[in-house]
Amino acid sequence: MGFLSPSVAVTRYAVNGVIAEPFMEKVAEGLKKNVIQEINGEPLKRSVGWAPFERAYTPDFSASSFVVADYVIFCLRIDKKSLPAGVVRKMYAAEVDRRLRESGREFLSKDEKKEVKEHVENVLYLKMPAVPSVFDVVWRYADNRLFFFSTQKAAKDELETLFYKSFGAPLIPLFPFTTAELSSGLDPAGLDSLAAAAPSSFATE
Repeated sequence: MGFLSPSVAVTRYAVNGVIAEPFMEKVAEGLKKNVIQEINGEPLKRSVGWAPFERAYTPDFSASSFVVADYVIFCLRIDKKSLPAGVVRKMYAAEVDRRLRESGREFLSKDEKKEVKEHVENVLYLKMPAVPSVFDVVWRYADNRLFFFSTQKAAKDELETLFYKSFGAPLIPLFPFTTAELSSGLDPAGLDSLAAAAPSSFATE
């Protein structure tokens, strides 16, 4: 679900660092260097990268604007290929039979069976189209806040890793503790007290 959907799931982050100047050029450089790489026709299982908000399936940042007012808007795209187990077993059995017939042998070694399985999977990955998942990213750079439109752990992990790789600034997930830590102005002793605080129940019997 993207931020234009009727209902959304969102994770808030603080961008913990300063992007080198000139800011927009560095952002553009980070996006272009880490744009999603197509893996259709390649023996690869997955690909992770950035994509333009309006052209997520034809990713080309040189043809798309990623700045709207005080926001940088783009997408995280994760492409995955998944092989049906039944198809792998069928092709594996056929390939083993073929090699046995051609060699006149009765069995293959453990290493040969492993090689056959890898060969079968590579052939299938070449033919299998990747399934893309697209997650919107809205970066309010004026106050270093970023909104990621997903709460999936795997997607958040990919975002945090790729964002740091692209821009050299880590992302801090914002939940009550980190929000208080970043905005309260507490000294080290106050932060220690905050970390030791326990939740209170306001429910009445």
